[in-house]
Amino acid sequence: MSGSTNEFWYRLHSGLCHPAFNMALDEALLNLMPRLQRPVLRFYGWTEPAASFGYFQKYADVERATLLRPLVRRPTGGGIVQHDCDWTYSLVFPAGHEWHGLKAVESYRRVHAWLQRAFDLLGIETELAAEARKGEAGQCFVGHERFDVLWRGRKIAGAAQRRRREGLLIQGSVQFPLNGFNREQWEQAMCEAGELSSWQELPLDDPLLAAARKLEFDKYSREAYNRRI
Repeated sequence: MSGSTNEFWYRLHSGLCHPAFNMALDEALLNLMPRLQRPVLRFYGWTEPAASFGYFQKYADVERATLLRPLVRRPTGGGIVQHDCDWTYSLVFPAGHEWHGLKAVESYRRVHAWLQRAFDLLGIETELAAEARKGEAGQCFVGHERFDVLWRGRKIAGAAQRRRREGLLIQGSVQFPLNGFNREQWEQAMCEAGELSSWQELPLDDPLLAAARKLEFDKYSREAYNRRI
């Protein structure tokens, strides 16, 4: 694995959060990258069933494609992701970090190779899709893209990303019934399979919480923003 022995990444367990807050906290972490200057791996869940959809998708199309509510627009691209029983995570990298300089297809492959290693630690054999297989338009987990994580030919993990001058944000979802495993075991496997073995907990302190709350109320919880396209 790459990285020097004195380097560490941050890890944040934010627990179950409201859909709008989940999107807001990921963007707040991206905005914080110039100050943190270290990658952050965040694990989180959802207080209620919801569906997130890509930054560039049309709300009317999303509304017709899923019955899940609420609907929340992600800061990243991609298609509709149903959050009723999935395990979600995000990765945030500062500008200047190796991951920030990767082409989109390479960072996509790399994050899913990471997930594949985590599944290996759990004794679950997966593969990365060699090519795309189109499914229903706009649905993230119908069909698959190149480098998606497959289990017995079925897509079980996908991700979307957004590069800005502050850094790179990757939002990922795992939709796989890990019989015999709980979420904590999967999270531990993710950390063990990562590019570094050194992690430091990132507290959800008052400044970060305030930044996320502002984005939640000013942006992600507003119908006008979610319906803007």
